[in-house]
Amino acid sequence: MISRELTDWTLTATDGPVPESLAGVRVPARVPGTNHTALLDRGLIPDPYTGTHETDVAWMKRTAWRYAAVLDEPAAAPGERVDLLFEGIDTVASVTLDGTRLGRTANMHRSYRFDVRSLVGAPAELVVDLGSALATAEAEAERLGTRPMAYGQPFNMVRKMACSFGWDWGPDLQTAGLWKPVRVQRWRVARLAGVTPLVTVVPGHVDLADDDPVTPGTEVADAQGRRTGVVDVRVEVERSGLSDAGPLVLDVSVGDRGVTTRVPAGWPGGVLDVRVQVPDVDLWWPAGYGEQPLYPVEVTLHEGDGQDRSDPLDAWSGRVGFRNVVVDRTPDEHGTGFTFVVNGRPVFARGANWIPDDHLLTRITRERLEQRVDQALGAHVNLLRVWGGGIYESDDFYDVCDEKGVLVWQDILLACAAYPEEEPHRSELEAELRENAARLAPHPSLVLWNGGNENIWGHEDWGWKERLGDLTWGAGYYYDVFPRVLAEVDPTRPYADGSPYSPGAGPDRVHPNDPDHGTHHQWDVWNRIDYTHYRDDVPRFCSEFGFQGPATWATLRRAVLPDSADVPEGFKESEVFGLHQKAIDGNGKLDRGLVRHLRVPDDFTDWHWATQLNQARAVRYAVEHYRSWWPRTAGAIVWQLNDCWPVTSWAAVDGDGRRKPLWYAMRHAFADRLVTVQPRGAELVAALVNDTDEPWTGRADAVRTDLGGTVLASSGSTVTVAPRSVTLVPLSGEVTAVGDPSSEVLVVTFDGARGLHRWAESRDLALDPDPLRTAVTAQDDGYRVEVTATSLALGVTLLVDRLDPDAQVDAQVVDLPAGATAVFHVTGAGLDPEALVARPVLRTENDLVRAADQ
Repeated sequence: MISRELTDWTLTATDGPVPESLAGVRVPARVPGTNHTALLDRGLIPDPYTGTHETDVAWMKRTAWRYAAVLDEPAAAPGERVDLLFEGIDTVASVTLDGTRLGRTANMHRSYRFDVRSLVGAPAELVVDLGSALATAEAEAERLGTRPMAYGQPFNMVRKMACSFGWDWGPDLQTAGLWKPVRVQRWRVARLAGVTPLVTVVPGHVDLADDDPVTPGTEVADAQGRRTGVVDVRVEVERSGLSDAGPLVLDVSVGDRGVTTRVPAGWPGGVLDVRVQVPDVDLWWPAGYGEQPLYPVEVTLHEGDGQDRSDPLDAWSGRVGFRNVVVDRTPDEHGTGFTFVVNGRPVFARGANWIPDDHLLTRITRERLEQRVDQALGAHVNLLRVWGGGIYESDDFYDVCDEKGVLVWQDILLACAAYPEEEPHRSELEAELRENAARLAPHPSLVLWNGGNENIWGHEDWGWKERLGDLTWGAGYYYDVFPRVLAEVDPTRPYADGSPYSPGAGPDRVHPNDPDHGTHHQWDVWNRIDYTHYRDDVPRFCSEFGFQGPATWATLRRAVLPDSADVPEGFKESEVFGLHQKAIDGNGKLDRGLVRHLRVPDDFTDWHWATQLNQARAVRYAVEHYRSWWPRTAGAIVWQLNDCWPVTSWAAVDGDGRRKPLWYAMRHAFADRLVTVQPRGAELVAALVNDTDEPWTGRADAVRTDLGGTVLASSGSTVTVAPRSVTLVPLSGEVTAVGDPSSEVLVVTFDGARGLHRWAESRDLALDPDPLRTAVTAQDDGYRVEVTATSLALGVTLLVDRLDPDAQVDAQVVDLPAGATAVFHVTGAGLDPEALVARPVLRTENDLVRAADQ
């Protein structure tokens, strides 16, 4: 096969509310790209991510667009096919070549192939006319009946990225364009229309027949440690139909093992199933459990009897990793569990939810994805959940996760809405799932297919039933279409009906968001109650929870803050700041979430620090609670890892890729080994969490002191924590007999790790307003900042991006008992050492209490 990419295109606005300056103007456009990126490249629209420019480009979502290119292809040779492959069209389009309509599209999440062999041979104009996805969705809502949805625009009525229409963390920029490559492919005789390797591991050295059924199990080795990797490669072959259906030869290899399949003359094309067995495979493990070996898979298709393999008709290459995964949903005395078991080993999911890393998708590069996945790993995250309002990510994303051992939970793309099941919606959803399930099947990092986000919960609990009446809402997808398609296309992975979802959910049965059964979302915290209520439930698996905080100062300075050095009074209520805070009553919720713990500052600089700190505190509080209940609680997926633009949101990494204080709190709370003080009934315990393969032994020392460090009581004992387990050490007697809650603290240390418990909120503690001694030393790559606490110092943080947008620090939100020292390593050149250890760069929780009292 000969394949070339079409990249030389023009873009024209053809209908709708087009500015006079753009009417009829042909703009050079890169493909992959969209209308927004093409106009941005030429400086024809302002950056919608900065200031209030999002509103300045709102006209674009009601506009029709035309992409045009000249297709200059030689005529098809006898027996040759010429195809146009559109890997991704965003979204509603008509495709014509030299005036001949090739087809229409209405699904961003699938590809389209057109046979143009009869239309090539002379230069011809290739045109893609894109209509407004919003107008199409509105027409579908009118035709089929409006369904409930989370926001005001009917994103549930068209197969386009849901968050294109705006979300409570994302802009309303409804792109249109050719968001994946467009290729011309010339081929003859036959081609590989699809290759899907399905991987399982079986115990022992076996020799399975090609039709022996194999399903993933928890056992991956026999008593002698032997195992065999089985790769069932499903190969779809398409005949050109332009020549005699002569014999074919298919070669499939995995590593150094290969199988040859000969296809007799006359075979019309279809699916070939080829099994390759690889003895003594090295297992692929999640990060922290082992290595991530990947085995190359090669598939080549040849004409004839295979004697000459020098010029294959077509070829495919990929990689697989050998691992089995199941989700243990065994009922027990607490309800119904939800535990990932990889290669027979239960895994606590230290997770983060993932959204598209840029709203303008074609700007996302492999380098950027690798940076973000590395940031996830840096926060000790071992699982990313690809959320259902975004996209099926690029191959680069899953490749990076394969290489680094990050597990991927993949939502099917439905979120926060009731979805129509009438045609053409049902067929479009089935087609996109078939294509993407086949594409993603080789990736060992992918460990779960999930039916969608909050749709089953919404149907049961958000008043949808009364509004829907007899209208369809998606049940046929979650309970029939999706599991049926996946059982056919990718039966090697578990499927969950939705998130949240409790097995057996339905009328008069278990509520879909019951924390005791399956997966659970905790959004009462943030929306209406204090974060201390995270401890009210012990969920089996919390797949969404989180708390908001603003972006880093440098990101705000670039995109949101005024050009002047001083922030004007009342800025957080301004139009520009409000446009970058999409949550309903977001700032009000930030203030209400803060007031129990700290007074709400009037000064914007203090408010920015206080709300960032409170975000970090809330999520750390939840994660430590959940981890202390392992194995009853088997996962915690923070909402969210990343942002798609500069915004106040739940993200740990902001839209410019900078780590917020939340990221550092997650790094602490998700550490392999953790000490945390937790309630158990009326008592306190030290929960020692050991998520490693080695025992953890040491002396657990508990000390109650005043805030200045004077010891009031102490206790200690030698403890060994078994691998992948939690040990609870009771804390009682004098060590917990607090006398004055406002001036005492409990500190538990174990083998260098430390947990701290306060009996009063920060606003009620008698905190020293200046509790630190500091020393700064210049180093080759930056600075060493040594901080020693003379009294209890809470949340010690260096906001180094305030001095240099590129500066970074290795730790934030560090709690220091009196006498303790922390060393911060700052990377960056030319920073003022005095400014590094002064406000507003060096911050503590203490100085917020002081500022509020002044």
